[in-house]
Amino acid sequence: MEERKQVPPYEDCLDYTPTARSVSLARRRTARLVTAWGHPELAGDAALLVSELATNALLHGCLRDRLFRVRIALDATALRVEVTDPRGESVPSPRAAADDEQFGRGLLLVGALADRWGTEPRTVGKTVYAELSIRARKDDDGPVTRRPELTVPALRQAVATGAAARLPEFFEELG
Repeated sequence: MEERKQVPPYEDCLDYTPTARSVSLARRRTARLVTAWGHPELAGDAALLVSELATNALLHGCLRDRLFRVRIALDATALRVEVTDPRGESVPSPRAAADDEQFGRGLLLVGALADRWGTEPRTVGKTVYAELSIRARKDDDGPVTRRPELTVPALRQAVATGAAARLPEFFEELG
């Protein structure tokens, strides 16, 4: 029987004050840790996921003087990003933003980047999570392929054009 290489689990959890500066601190910490844990190819995507989820928590889920929590965990199959905030009644859902709106595309990016995402209720508040698969994906009738790398400039271009409905098409072009 073939012996499988065990990947040690990693986890980091930190509480942040509900300020804009905390989002950039969480984003940089995530990128640094994911790289240190041996997955530099996921660092950019993980940082962007943390940035979007933490921004949503800051804008819609935080209460004055209540911290929000960012947890990242890596095991053999997935990298999981979680952001927990104190407002359980405010559950996020993707929406179609108008071309001239500054906000409203974050969850579209999360959905495009993550292999899986969702929310989990807590006794107090909620947790919004996103997962990135560690293993390569197998297409239905093709060889094993990796998910295409998404660059920050390419994502900025997609968001700047305001073509949220075209995001799936745009990501296929990147691949």
